[in-house]
Amino acid sequence: MEDLPWWALPLIFAILEGALCSTVGTVLLTQRRILQANLIAHGVLPGLAIAIALQLDPALGGWLSGLAAALLAERLIRSHSQQQEAVINTVLAGALATGVLLLALLEQRVELESLLFGDLLTAGWRDLIQTLVAAGVSLVFITTQYRPLVFSGVDPEGAESAGLRVSRLRTVLAVVTTLVVVSAIAAVGIILVIALLCAPAVLALQWATSLSGAMVRASVIGASCSLAGFGLALMLDLPPGPLIGWLCLLLLLLPKTGHRLN
Repeated sequence: MEDLPWWALPLIFAILEGALCSTVGTVLLTQRRILQANLIAHGVLPGLAIAIALQLDPALGGWLSGLAAALLAERLIRSHSQQQEAVINTVLAGALATGVLLLALLEQRVELESLLFGDLLTAGWRDLIQTLVAAGVSLVFITTQYRPLVFSGVDPEGAESAGLRVSRLRTVLAVVTTLVVVSAIAAVGIILVIALLCAPAVLALQWATSLSGAMVRASVIGASCSLAGFGLALMLDLPPGPLIGWLCLLLLLLPKTGHRLN
């Protein structure tokens, strides 16, 4: 392991995150919960503030507060089902406000640039292990709940009528998404996590006739985007995170082809 070149571990991490985030992002899109990922990514701030003040693991604090924000949004959505986006954005704003207030009250400092963009080149074995754990949990969830995910994604009302507990399924999805987001956010930042969750999934769903096919395509696109961005960063001597995010944006400029999952 010590013989690996300095760029090998960050590259492995980037490719793995590209595949993992894109796969989970595909599920979130079909469940109409992609905004939830944005909420979770910003909802880590209160937990980070408390964890830093108590000298605890920031990842644990971020996971707990990100999950709390997601679960709060899920609860409020049940009462405001026709205003889901407004509810999620309101909880997101509240989580950010709470984080900023806690930083001031606890007299702590968080590098916002690092939180937004991360530093992929500093990724270590701990980051890789956290990502592998998140990937394992995601794989178990998707494989064991594949049919309910397809059913609730295509026809949530019909799934509810058939006895499927859609709300519980989406709560578990929130837990899995939080684990995925927090496993990556320290190294790649909020911006890149959101880009990898969204762009490859949008492109993959244009070509897919099944959820499994869409997830496979999205993972390949996300991993390829991470690989290309990392390669450009090495050649141009630029930070890899913003380049990967830029490539994700370019994906959406490609001509729209194929048909969506239905």
